[in-house]
Amino acid sequence: MDEARARDVLAAAGVLPGPARDAALLALGENAVFAAGDLVAKVGRDAELLQRARRELDIAGWLAAAGVPAVRAAEPEPRLVEGHPVTVWHRLPDPVRPAEPRDLARLLRMVHALPPPPFALPPRELLGGVERWLRLAGDAIEPEDAAYLRARRDGFAAAAAALTPRLPPGPIHGDALPRNVHIGPDGPVLVDLETFSADLREHDLVVMALSRDRYGLPAEAYDSFTEAYGWDVREWEGCSVLRGARETASCAWVAQHAPSSPKALAEFRRRVASLRDGDETVRWYPF
Repeated sequence: MDEARARDVLAAAGVLPGPARDAALLALGENAVFAAGDLVAKVGRDAELLQRARRELDIAGWLAAAGVPAVRAAEPEPRLVEGHPVTVWHRLPDPVRPAEPRDLARLLRMVHALPPPPFALPPRELLGGVERWLRLAGDAIEPEDAAYLRARRDGFAAAAAALTPRLPPGPIHGDALPRNVHIGPDGPVLVDLETFSADLREHDLVVMALSRDRYGLPAEAYDSFTEAYGWDVREWEGCSVLRGARETASCAWVAQHAPSSPKALAEFRRRVASLRDGDETVRWYPF
């Protein structure tokens, strides 16, 4: 779905004030995100995302009832417009500063204290996309590297299923990074609710540990995260398993871009080589 098609769907939906051509495009990926006035509309890539859109709205309502600062839905149900799910949200005010790891930690503490919602949440399918991403990579990557990642996926999936968690399992955000926190005039707000799951709470914490070890997050920033949350997941014996699973998924995710991007191919090769060598100090770069 390109921007032109997304604007056509937005116009047909008629959910934002003013002409669709004048709406500001905020993001274009699995969803095209547009803003106008006090509202934001998300146009899904295809009808297969309708159920996920419905669950995201359910999650928003549940978090609102629980008092967790998060994006709020302007309409309780998704619309299906010309084969595309459309959801409508209240627009957040402009950020007053960038989000920091400690802001994320405070929101995660609130989420991790919640009991399960009155509707089903899926498990965190951390490795679920590996096969699709490797298929998309095709001949751009070496068959040996694809086979290596498939073997890692299977091994870490089995190891993760056998873990004994330190924290009680339950609702998690699923993509716990500062980029999914918005700092408005009233404080931090959680955004991007599509990845909410029911699984080990440690999944949300390993993300920041990996940011420290692989992506250059300063140690003092990571320390502020663990201090605000109240625990360092690296103290848990299962941390290396969830870290290995996330690294495997991150490698495969980059691989899908290799056919069209030399930079993605170079980053993929860097990541795979570091995994093969068992070198946890090699810096990875976001793509």
